Amino acid sequence: MPDKKSGRPTTPVEVATADSSATTRRPNAARMTGASVHLSLAGEIGLRIVRGDYPPGTILPNEAKWSQVFDVSRSAVREAIKMLMAKGLLSSRPKIGSWVEPKERWNLLDRDVLGWYVASPDRESFLRAVQELRHMIEPEATALAAARRSEAQMEAISQALRDMDQATSLQQRTEADARFHIAILHASGNDLLVPLGVLIESALNHLFAHVTREEDDLQYVIKLHENIEKSVRLQRPNMARNAVRKLLANTDHIIARWSR
Repeated sequence: MPDKKSGRPTTPVEVATADSSATTRRPNAARMTGASVHLSLAGEIGLRIVRGDYPPGTILPNEAKWSQVFDVSRSAVREAIKMLMAKGLLSSRPKIGSWVEPKERWNLLDRDVLGWYVASPDRESFLRAVQELRHMIEPEATALAAARRSEAQMEAISQALRDMDQATSLQQRTEADARFHIAILHASGNDLLVPLGVLIESALNHLFAHVTREEDDLQYVIKLHENIEKSVRLQRPNMARNAVRKLLANTDHIIARWSR
């Protein structure tokens, strides 16, 4: 097992190795070709890690094995492993190889990691975790935006709302929805809040990709966003805070309905 303090393996003997069934190429998987082979390979291995095929502490197959499984060059394998190390999923040591890091070290603000996470069987728990974070942060961030926003920032928020209302597809509406919330984070004046927009964007994209929403629901959601936009435009922090809470409560309801 990995050392309890560092999370890193002490010797190869003490660490579980990858199960052979987890290193089998999917029968319908296309052969990886082109200049971005390492990106595709990193995506395949990353998804397997996040969905639990390789638990934390597991030593992954070596370059030769990955090269054989996916019919790619060893240099592509090395680049893929480097990418996963940069995202916090893996560490490596000479004579031991690469092993899966504890989940708390994964960079969950990385778009790729988020994508693998929501594609895993645990995606519902992920969405609920994102919602908890939104409840803790967005009401206050929006209150700050109401107090601090510039005219240019207000226009970005208002434009995103208009785009939501005029969207002709659910995808367009969801993209505008994400821009609306990210614009508010920017308008809060706190740069530490801005990276959280990646979480919000990913959660919205993947939630609504799996939910069919009726026209009445969509119009109600627009109304909730209009209330937020109005409160920020009128620079009323308390009203903004409460408007966001109502919107988040509605999203909670959508998640609960989807998970039934």
